[in-house]
Amino acid sequence: MSLSVVIPVLNGASDLPLTLASVAEADEIVVVDGGSTDGSAALAETLGATVITSPRGRGEQLRRGAAAVKGPWLLFLHADTRLEPGWRAAAEAFMAQHAGRAAVFRFALDDTDWRARWLEAAVAARTRAFALPYGDQGLLIHRELYDAVGGFAALPLMEDVDLVRRIGRRRLVALPVKAVTSSRRWRADGWLRRSARNLLCLLMFRLGAPIERIARVYGR
Repeated sequence: MSLSVVIPVLNGASDLPLTLASVAEADEIVVVDGGSTDGSAALAETLGATVITSPRGRGEQLRRGAAAVKGPWLLFLHADTRLEPGWRAAAEAFMAQHAGRAAVFRFALDDTDWRARWLEAAVAARTRAFALPYGDQGLLIHRELYDAVGGFAALPLMEDVDLVRRIGRRRLVALPVKAVTSSRRWRADGWLRRSARNLLCLLMFRLGAPIERIARVYGR
């Protein structure tokens, strides 16, 4: 049950040490750099990861990472997200039984603000009700299922929503381990404003809006 971790990064040097340390139990870690100017690639190599380069765009970076790794099990993780201790045991228990399904972790934020707890509860409810987790929750999937559903599309954002929709509700499992994400975006933009913007982008994507327009709304 060899497990390979794929982490797309763009100027994420401040987050990489904690993220990479959290997944040190993985059999292989590949960081896909999309043109960082803050030394992310060199730092990742120093910390023991294999680094490959890619054009900027998280979907394309994830695609290239998936093609580069060797393991039959793939774990996709954002550069500003770290898994809590115990993740490998939970992953192995899942992998032993569910090659035909995919899994995500519990969404959590590294903030003591009560609004962080509210958002965590809202994301948990969204995951249960609609099988639409945040990309910040990671994605654990066997390569056969990943290939069968077509893998990540080369999208600059919403690549996570696009893929989990193709995986489908019945093949998606939530693991009882937290994926702790930086709350930087919510603190910078405002808790309500960032959450509302994320929801608007999701609705626009579901309604078929051009991805370039969604990216402008999101702030890219």
